[in-house]
Amino acid sequence: MAGKTSAKSAKVAKKTAAKPVLLSGGNPQIAKGYGDAPVQAYIAAMPGWKRDIGRLLDALIVRTVPGVHKAVKWNSPFYGVEDQGGWFLSFHCLTKFVKVTFFRGTLLRPLPPGESKVKEVRYFDIHENGFDEAQLAAWIRQASRLPGERM
Repeated sequence: MAGKTSAKSAKVAKKTAAKPVLLSGGNPQIAKGYGDAPVQAYIAAMPGWKRDIGRLLDALIVRTVPGVHKAVKWNSPFYGVEDQGGWFLSFHCLTKFVKVTFFRGTLLRPLPPGESKVKEVRYFDIHENGFDEAQLAAWIRQASRLPGERM
């Protein structure tokens, strides 16, 4: 009987490692980590059309901010610039869209449309029909030049 339990545990562990748990809204549960690998694991685990949005977002951020630093914290990818002292952007899966968070969003022009209860934070929601890449790149560029948020 012990052999069956061990084999079953190994099978469950392998299945868990292969496919992360999706939290509410379809947000992947990914362990905290720094660098590109945990961010790519998060993107790979994003459900359906959101995975394509995640790939596009990551590529746009990397292209717009060469040398960007990456991490996964609180089940969300974070992006920052080393000499700015913190993070400028994060994104998160919700049921009907991917929410991009600009930590100093009130300083961006034009102002991203989504308001927050947090003083400087602004949001941009990306739905299945896509987004204005040029506008998002402009916000990313601006945000990357501002002091980062320490978290």
